[in-house]
Amino acid sequence: MTGTALLWFRADLRLHDNPALVAAASADELLPVYVFDPRQFGTAEYGGRNSFEFRKTGDRRVRFLRESVADLRSSLRARGSDLRIEQGAAPAVLRRLVEEHDVDRLHYNALPAPEERDRGRAVVDAVEDLGVDPRWAWGHTLYHPEDLPTRVDDIDDTYTPFRKKVEANASVRDPLDVPDVPPLPAEKERGSDQGKLPPPAALDAAPAEYDDRGALAFEGGERAGLDRLQAYVWERDLLREYKQTRNGLVGPDYSSKFSPWLATGCLSPRRIHEAVEAYERERVANDSTYWLVFELLWRDFFQFQVLKHGGRFFSPDGIREREDIDWRRDEAAFERWAEGRTGVPFVDAAMRELAATGYVSNRARQNAGSFLANDCRIDWRWGAAHFETELVDYDPCSNYGNWAYVAGVGNDSRDRAFDVVAQARRYDPEAAYVTRWCPELAGLPPELAHAPWTASTAERERAGVELGVDYPRPMVDVDAGEGN
Repeated sequence: MTGTALLWFRADLRLHDNPALVAAASADELLPVYVFDPRQFGTAEYGGRNSFEFRKTGDRRVRFLRESVADLRSSLRARGSDLRIEQGAAPAVLRRLVEEHDVDRLHYNALPAPEERDRGRAVVDAVEDLGVDPRWAWGHTLYHPEDLPTRVDDIDDTYTPFRKKVEANASVRDPLDVPDVPPLPAEKERGSDQGKLPPPAALDAAPAEYDDRGALAFEGGERAGLDRLQAYVWERDLLREYKQTRNGLVGPDYSSKFSPWLATGCLSPRRIHEAVEAYERERVANDSTYWLVFELLWRDFFQFQVLKHGGRFFSPDGIREREDIDWRRDEAAFERWAEGRTGVPFVDAAMRELAATGYVSNRARQNAGSFLANDCRIDWRWGAAHFETELVDYDPCSNYGNWAYVAGVGNDSRDRAFDVVAQARRYDPEAAYVTRWCPELAGLPPELAHAPWTASTAERERAGVELGVDYPRPMVDVDAGEGN
């Protein structure tokens, strides 16, 4: 008799390759649970002097999360189980359920970021006196921490040496099969009293509609994530040119766009790796197939960096302890950036796309982030917090890791500032992306659409663009990086 187990789902909303589920499946009875914890929603505040509030989870991520939880429930029901859905503080909710069902074991997948680690410890502490055996597993990264060449605390703080050591001395574990799911606790019948999916309003969100200008209509859930993997790799054969197209800006196919499903745990990185290896055997192995795994390893790098450094990663000076930067906290300038009114079209296009769809390409993210942090010198964490609100693929480690990186306080000693106009002209030569999101500039030729302040009065008049009326004047001198 192995008793009753409770499986607490977190950012692992899948049945495939789920180590905590596999471990919990040895129980006689299993209660799968997802908790909508109010601390993940509503507003939060960066403390200290000049603090500001931001929403933890925006409308589009709430939609994606609700779809993912609903899909997980459907998959469990198809296997004779169900998903208990609760609202409330996770420690209190899980303690109550442990008591109600006389649970012997609590299973969950651990996560690397400080808030998530604290929440895991709080749950374990809440049931400590009930005689429950807490068992955590690890399923959030491509490589398991135990398989790294060094302890997490000793990994390199620069990506290239980390990558080289991992590639030479570690291997990716095979993804785990979906186990047989034990029945629910005997006193509960499938589908009875398992809780309802909360409406968006209960999660401080509004219904989010899809904008057809967006890159992809991201649908939450394991099935949608596996469908995207199948379509991208096999049906549309897009993997073979991934390295050449990954810096694109418009459309569904320039990159894999697996990140929303990875962030929510609907798609396992090891499942992606398995697909890449199969593709290399059956079709082609080239720079593009390598590069997709290269990017998954970048994701791992940030997960392990946050696990190593903890809260230091979220400080204004970062892990490099840069005391030479005087970060500004100018709310008016920040709002112009967030609303896509900087007067720099490439940046504005990125921020408008983010607001309308919850997704932005990596190239556009880097440029929008560099503009705020390096040209405006506004506290990079404000930008990271805004992305936390808006991104459908928000992951704390990747988001804050990339922001710290581009702001010069993270995992690179080099100056990461971008020349955003030069970048725009290189990656959007026909201004198709800029005019998609800044249609008021469509009458200008591409070269001028990227820098309308350089157009002559006659050129702007012909295009129907009056700076300061139809489109903002630049809020900084982009070349000098100084405010006007």
